[in-house]
Amino acid sequence: MSATPAAQPAVLAVPDRNRIILLLALAGFASACAARVSDPLLPQLARDFSTTTGQAAQAVTLFAVAYGIFQFFFGPMGDRYGKYRTITVATLLCAIGNIAVLLSPTLNMMLGARLITGAAAAGIIPLSMAWIGDNVEYEARQATLARFITGNIIGMAGGQFIGGLFADTLGWRWAFGFLAVLNLVVGALMWTRKVPAPAATSGRTEFLRPMRDVFSQGWARVVLLTVFLEGALVFGVLAMVPAYVQTRFALTPTAAGAIGGIFALGGLAYVAVARRLVQSLGEAGLVSAGGLVLALACVTYAVGPVWAWLLLAGVLCGFGYYLLHATLQTQATQMVPARRGTAVSLFACCLFLGQSAGVSAAATVVDRIGPAWLFWPVAVAVPLLGLGFAWALRRRKQASGTAQA
Repeated sequence: MSATPAAQPAVLAVPDRNRIILLLALAGFASACAARVSDPLLPQLARDFSTTTGQAAQAVTLFAVAYGIFQFFFGPMGDRYGKYRTITVATLLCAIGNIAVLLSPTLNMMLGARLITGAAAAGIIPLSMAWIGDNVEYEARQATLARFITGNIIGMAGGQFIGGLFADTLGWRWAFGFLAVLNLVVGALMWTRKVPAPAATSGRTEFLRPMRDVFSQGWARVVLLTVFLEGALVFGVLAMVPAYVQTRFALTPTAAGAIGGIFALGGLAYVAVARRLVQSLGEAGLVSAGGLVLALACVTYAVGPVWAWLLLAGVLCGFGYYLLHATLQTQATQMVPARRGTAVSLFACCLFLGQSAGVSAAATVVDRIGPAWLFWPVAVAVPLLGLGFAWALRRRKQASGTAQA
């Protein structure tokens, strides 16, 4: 593993820390559900609003764009007013956005409501990671983040399954009604728990200076570029898997959503063995393996002769993604400790802007030549990404060892 930075701020003493992390995981679950709920709905949205699947995919793209851009707002706000307080408000705002989607009579209004929901969701998972960074010692942080992201992983699967289930039963709108209720319940539970926070600083909140501080660090730029490319490659494919399944194998939206959600099983498998993998492979080994496993998943998606093969592909995709992404997350919490809230929010910004770019490119491919052509370029690119970041990690560790010698 890479060396711990020399100037790490002391973690805060917080009572009932594990219970608070559980609440943050529940909020992350709801946020992840909202991010992925549209994936199995794209054929239904295209039919109901008389448009193409690629145009309907803006429900995914606009959520991701707003999620990414609003990191510039929520990062400094979390540092200024307290991360837990900001997360609570953002969770309640997500409920409003989902209600707006439920009530939208036109495609443009629905897309606008998804934009609002993505903007609100931007204040949940990244600031939760930053809160964990403030309150969990570095030695235990990667394992704690692995437990926290369990809620995110299950939420990604749950969002796809919920979207497909409601599309087949009550109608796609009620998937967003369900999410609105979920956000309200979780937000209310968070509101009732008092969590100590650093005293707010006087004066106006600065937005540009914290971001300049982050981007001035060379290692931060490497991590942010890597996560942007990861988001584009992995989620460009993942968002289209349910539509690919419905088109190629003529399955129902519920079945397609469930197959897309199998991704989560791979993520949960990673969580179960995360501590042992970190100890045995180290961070560089994890990201190298992650790229290779993701490549195998893409090949399996492309050549699997029957839909059952896609279950294996989904598990491989989830496991490979979290091998790579969990290490990036840990690096994000430590790359600029004095600006942790802003740093982690910029990390999420780059991830979701990458997702937006990837989904837009994937939607164009789907509309013009079909979804089967998505998988091969990604199968080539993700191993190169993993190996490249592993090389950068080793160089950084060597430089750190030389500096300490």
